[in-house]
Amino acid sequence: HADGVELIKGSIEDATVREDAVAGCDLVMHLASRVSVAESLAEPVRYHRVVAEGTREMLESAVDAGVGRLVLAGSCSVYGDASPPIAETFGTAPGSPYAEAKLVAESHCRAFAASGRIATVCPRFFNVYGPRQRADSPYAGVIPIFTAREARREVPVIFGDGLQTRDFIHVEDVVRGLMLAAMATDTGAGEAVNFGTGRGTNLVELAGLLCSMPPRFEAARDGEVRHSFADAGLAAALLGFEAEIDLPTGLASLGHRRES
Repeated sequence: HADGVELIKGSIEDATVREDAVAGCDLVMHLASRVSVAESLAEPVRYHRVVAEGTREMLESAVDAGVGRLVLAGSCSVYGDASPPIAETFGTAPGSPYAEAKLVAESHCRAFAASGRIATVCPRFFNVYGPRQRADSPYAGVIPIFTAREARREVPVIFGDGLQTRDFIHVEDVVRGLMLAAMATDTGAGEAVNFGTGRGTNLVELAGLLCSMPPRFEAARDGEVRHSFADAGLAAALLGFEAEIDLPTGLASLGHRRES
């Protein structure tokens, strides 16, 4: 890891780990989570414990350490099957235990901010991708899975008809947005802010960009939304944040080569 960075391995469920991690800090970027919709359907209590209650406990530890601000990695999944472009003013309709736990985590952030204990802001990530994502993780997104299958000369698999859309945002854009959220001192009341590009790409199109073989289609999976891409206007207005990396450029950064 980078010079000047201390790596602490552990679980946010461990109070000692949390206390060690936040000691002497002015700001906490709370990115720890479990992130699989499918796994959350099988383990809903576990997801509530780690994602929702883990966030509350992280807030408590941050307050006890005198931290002034916490930025929570939220999720666009809280919107459910909304009609895009999806704005923060839309109602929430979480369709999985993962999404519900993320929404509860946001509620904890707003409650702590409202009580004056700590400033918080909650970027809602759309589909984040970037270099070194693992395809063999249970949390893997579709891009590393497609690239891994192409590298092995295997047919890409799409669940459903492939016309479902997602808003793919590069990790470099997300990091830049997080830094802006950390420094935006005129926010802090637990505001939810979309981190997306404002552009939707369906999975058939994505497979065409990454894979040389046509996809195989299998049954749609439970708990997954049909269409999802952001209205990114509030992030621009509140944080001065706009995604800069388009999908072809971002995919090129992965070092992946589509076979001819």
